[in-house]
Amino acid sequence: MIAIIDYKMGNLRSVENALSRLGAQYEVTADAATIQRADHVLLPGVGNCAEAMHNLRESGLIPVIRQLRQPVLGICVGLQVMCRDSEESATAEGLTPCMNIFDSHVRRFPTDPEAKVPHMGWNTLGNLEKKLFDGVHSGDSVYYVHSFYPTLCPDTIATTRHGSVLFSGALKYEQFYGTQFHPEKSGDVGERILKNFISL
Repeated sequence: MIAIIDYKMGNLRSVENALSRLGAQYEVTADAATIQRADHVLLPGVGNCAEAMHNLRESGLIPVIRQLRQPVLGICVGLQVMCRDSEESATAEGLTPCMNIFDSHVRRFPTDPEAKVPHMGWNTLGNLEKKLFDGVHSGDSVYYVHSFYPTLCPDTIATTRHGSVLFSGALKYEQFYGTQFHPEKSGDVGERILKNFISL
């Protein structure tokens, strides 16, 4: 069973639909025990990283997520909350602290007349490392919607360029994975990535 963590950050219907197409069993939940006994865990997210971290703290799920030993996949904001920190909604005291699982920092795209922000639509992947990307090729396109990006780091397993910025399209640390793009909205390529994750 796949646990989809519900922490009030966006519509989960597209993720549910993608898993249904794959014939996967899943449960949308905020219950710690259900998440802990799942075979795989999805952490989707749409919206503001600081709000997402607030919701996770309020739910008490941060230590639960950090201690999971099964494969975990963060999507979009779900990836960002697993990074070290974020510039989104940073306070005067500094950056928004995140879960510090990935050795990456979330930064705002710079102003660039040739690269609109938010970065929205299809863009290509490169520098792929396998397992999560088995059957996916450099140059394949996935769907992005974001104004903040995870920096390159030793955990980077795929890259994408938007304007002058080369950023982490995907990250991996031990059993934790994250995609800045939305595999559930990325057609056949995204379906293959989700299938690969479920098979881990």
